[in-house]
Order: sequence, then C-alpha cells, then structure tokens
Amino acid sequence: MARKYSILAPGWWDYTTLDDELLNDAARLTPEDMLALSREGFRVVFYDSLEDFYLAEALEYITAWKRATASAPVGVCGPIGPTEQLPLVARLVNELQLDLANAHFWGMDEWYEDGSEVPASHPLSFERADRELCFDRIESAYRMPEENLHFPKADTSGYINSWDSGIRCAVMQGGQGDVKHWAFNDPFRREGAYREDPPSPEEYRKLTTRVVDLHPVTCMQNARTSAGGVVTGVPTKAITVGPVQTWKAEKVSIWQAGVHDNPFGQRLTALMIGKKVEDSSVPMSLLAGHPNVQFNYYRGGIGQCRTEMH
Repeated sequence: MARKYSILAPGWWDYTTLDDELLNDAARLTPEDMLALSREGFRVVFYDSLEDFYLAEALEYITAWKRATASAPVGVCGPIGPTEQLPLVARLVNELQLDLANAHFWGMDEWYEDGSEVPASHPLSFERADRELCFDRIESAYRMPEENLHFPKADTSGYINSWDSGIRCAVMQGGQGDVKHWAFNDPFRREGAYREDPPSPEEYRKLTTRVVDLHPVTCMQNARTSAGGVVTGVPTKAITVGPVQTWKAEKVSIWQAGVHDNPFGQRLTALMIGKKVEDSSVPMSLLAGHPNVQFNYYRGGIGQCRTEMH
C-alpha cells in the first residue's frame, strides 16, 4: 500500500507518513509504559528534577574526559539543544581541577550559508554557543588544547578524519527535534528515488558528515527556540554529524526535558527504538540498530497526549 503524504510538508518525508496504528500506539503510552520499553541495548531513564537531569547530562562529559590519557585520548560529541548542561560542565571541570589536555570534543552540527559554515561570530553559531557557554568558562590551567576541539566545517574532511584518528568517542549526546532527528539528520525530500518510499535504514546509516537541506519543521522549530520566531533569519541548510560517526560512539545518549519535542514525539521514538521499528522518515528510530542507546527524560516534561483547550 502506498505511503501517506506528510500532513506537515507534502514534499518531504516525516513521521506523519507512518501507519496510524503505530502513531496511535505511541500516543497511548504512559510514563510507566515508556520505562518498560528498555531492553538490551536501549535504556529509558527518568529524572524527577531539572537539576538532577542537567547535572546527570553534564556528568557524562566529566566521566568520559576523566578516562582520557596521552596514549588513549577520549572525546565527547555534544549538542546545542539542550545547552543547559554546558555551564555545569565548565564549573565541574574547574571545581574538580580536571586537566583536559588529552580530552576531545566534537560539535554535532553547524549552520551552512552562502557556501560555507556560518562564522563563530554569527548569532546562531553552534560553535559560538559551545565556546561561550562552556569552553571559554574553563580555567586556562585545565582547558583542552584548541586542536582538540572539532567543529563541523563546509569542508568536512578534517572533521571526518578526526573520528578515525585514534580518539575514542565515549558518548554522543543529543536532543530530539520536532521532526525526530538527532543532530541535523533530518528526513529526506519526497522526490526522485524516494518519491514512493524513504531511504531504507541501511542506506540512511551509510551517510557520513555532510551538508543537508533542513526539513521545514526543523526550520520552524529553530526559529521558535532560537530566533524569536523569525524563520527568515534561520538558515535552511546545515552541516551535520552522520550516522557513520554516530556508530563510532560507544554510547548514544539522548536528553529530553520536554522543551524541544512534544509529549507525542517523546513517546514515538522511544516506542520505535524499544520495539526495533526502523523507518528513516523518523531518523531517530534508526538508533534501534545501535548497540548502546539511552533515552533520558525529565519526568515533569513528559506530559500527556490528550486534547486540552487553552
């Protein structure tokens, strides 16, 4: 049977093209049902306070970097969204006097405009946010060397090579967007070879770091969360870490406080990963094939899938 067309953007693939039965099953999940989706290779964790939530996220950086040595460097790949953990990371490094000489960091993604990555001076620059919220706050005695910071560029070769240079990525963190992506691994346009079906999971997982066209839902969300709703000020392309690099990370840790994706979206991807239902119209669902994934939720942000008039 032919796949439905998207309710949100008919020229694109997204979760609204999935079978209604799966969507309805997701909407019915209770928080207890979500916890029960844990299985070998996939763990669902709840936090009862935002303080505990963001501290736990920050501690993933510290735990990973503490393992780094000159002969065995260790890195973290981190997101912009959420960002609340970043100042906590800097404070913990300073308080613990943690020497980051052998630690590494990969930025997940960056905006792309006029044939290049946006400069760090751009108000929406992810590199700028990482530096201002975290790395510039670390005392110089403990700061990691500049060459250990790896940010995606339009020429992706240096970034891609850094993943194959002997640095162990202990954890890749991420949030979840409305379109159910991690980083900017968005669904594809519904055109050409993908007019009737989206890329297969196997095909999508072969994608490396690259420049991508952003789904309209992603543009709208970033305008809402980062630009006061001015969607014309948000680039429509970005550079994103790919599934190839994601599968080099020992652990993928997704953090959902309820301020990015909604109650339904938080349930849908947990259900698909927990039940190993992979479909590239929901890119996050492809993490069902990764051997070590953890979904972290703030219990107060899970919400309910019910009609409420406001």
